Amino acid sequence: MEGFSLERFFKLKEHKTTVKTEIVAGLTTFFAMAYIIFVNPSYLSATGMDYVAVLVATCVSAAIGSFLTAFLANVPFAQAPGMGLNAFFTYTVCLGMGYSWQQGLTIVLLSGILFLAISVSPVRGKIISSIPASFKAAISAGIGLFICFIGLLNADIVKLIGDTVADGVVVATDYSDMGAITSSGPLLALIGVAITAILMAWKVKGAMFLGIIATTLIGIPMGITQMPTSLTETSISLAPTLFKFDFGGLFSHGILPVLTAIVTFSICDCFDTVGTLIGTASNAGMLDENGNLPKGDKALIADACATCIGACLGTSTVTTFVESSTGISEGGRTGLTSVVVGILFLLSVVFAPIAGIIPTQATAPALIIVGMLMIGNVAKIDWSDIEVALPCFLTIVMMPFAYSISDGIGIGFISYSLLKIFRGKFKEVPILMYILSALFVLMYVLSGV
Repeated sequence: MEGFSLERFFKLKEHKTTVKTEIVAGLTTFFAMAYIIFVNPSYLSATGMDYVAVLVATCVSAAIGSFLTAFLANVPFAQAPGMGLNAFFTYTVCLGMGYSWQQGLTIVLLSGILFLAISVSPVRGKIISSIPASFKAAISAGIGLFICFIGLLNADIVKLIGDTVADGVVVATDYSDMGAITSSGPLLALIGVAITAILMAWKVKGAMFLGIIATTLIGIPMGITQMPTSLTETSISLAPTLFKFDFGGLFSHGILPVLTAIVTFSICDCFDTVGTLIGTASNAGMLDENGNLPKGDKALIADACATCIGACLGTSTVTTFVESSTGISEGGRTGLTSVVVGILFLLSVVFAPIAGIIPTQATAPALIIVGMLMIGNVAKIDWSDIEVALPCFLTIVMMPFAYSISDGIGIGFISYSLLKIFRGKFKEVPILMYILSALFVLMYVLSGV
């Protein structure tokens, strides 16, 4: 009966996958993104929010978002409070613009409602169809560089200059003598890359998942993998952040700053999700003949709903995680992958110390290798045509350099539109792309970027 239910709900045979493959894919995705369980509360607690409550909200919202993606869209993408967006919430909206965290959550809720309105309207389909094929290849390649960059950061092979991604600049550490790279953290990550690559070369099923486990075990004698003193989280409560909205004081700083924050959250969430869905699905051969992801519209709706739910629980914007690409690279093709991720996030509410056993250096190899696999999409771009090549190049490089998928897409859209206008080929560009380019420009101007 169980197997029948899984087949009926997720159509495993139709997607040429199995329960085992989907479970391994889900485990791989979860381990690759489990860092958010602890990183998100550390960011948001800087606003005065309760650390444990945010941790619980992070896990529960990630689970609900992943379940929504699974059952609405049947695609192997997981959700959780997004990196970058949590930094924007903390360091720009709250600490920079002077809003309380309660008002910040209210802004996130309103941005989620706006994104939901976009997702259920015809605009959503037009946005996706307006993206040229070369851009879809560039988005996929850019995401590859982006997640590789995340992997290098997690491995301590590159360093962050500044306190946060929001106010810092990411640069490579000086390893000119190659001495520092042999320190325990980077060395463990490099060992993990070698293990995973060898397993993949041998065509071992679940190579990335096995690589994560092996690297974690090797990290124990190296002093990187830390065993927890307790297996469970004893103080679990959502009360300090649950439905803590402040609509009354929202406009105390004026209408324009509120609208700017709402639009910024919405645009970033929308294009982070669109970029992740298109880029990752393209690399995995999941797009249809028109270059669209089947049920991608429902995935966007799930994402928008998750943002609204996350705000109610007490966390910043919930979005589709680019680390989903690790599970997809392991063969995940249906919502069953997302269900596995969701279950693991729910378990993490109680067993958070166990989830914390996996060091970032153990998951970094999977991100680095998936990045390598995705960068191959650059071959699909016509590099002989400057009108296409330059916008695609900017899309690719700006994702890791700006630490944002949406910024990469925005800069690409703007440059493409301008080049076509100055070449007298403005009619070749869909009207919607001009509108989106203008919105990105407006967002950058209003936010002071």
